[in-house]
Amino acid sequence: VQLVESGGGSVQSGGSLRLSCAVFGYAYSSYCMGWFRQAPGKEREGVASIDSDGITMYADSVKGRFTISQDNAKNTLYLQMNSLKPEDTAMYYCAADPSGICIGEYNYWGQGTQVTVSS
Repeated sequence: VQLVESGGGSVQSGGSLRLSCAVFGYAYSSYCMGWFRQAPGKEREGVASIDSDGITMYADSVKGRFTISQDNAKNTLYLQMNSLKPEDTAMYYCAADPSGICIGEYNYWGQGTQVTVSS
């Protein structure tokens, strides 16, 4: 099982980025997929998740600005990030929970992609 993130970069406040997470090695559509982030000196936090039925959940800090989606045909997870703020600056990771129902057992993780938002 391998997860590979891409799409990070540097943008100004108010800008947008789309992160991608390519998934290899398992039945992608049966898993719960999540995006997490970790800023320097802070704990890792959950950003968004999507379960095997397509039900999505978001952290309060990103609701209305971020959208998680997936393309099962491409085995790819996305995170569209709009109206970015400096506090969104972090390393972003995708992760997979084999339960399919997002119970928090994220057994597989990508290597991360850096997002930097300047004011």
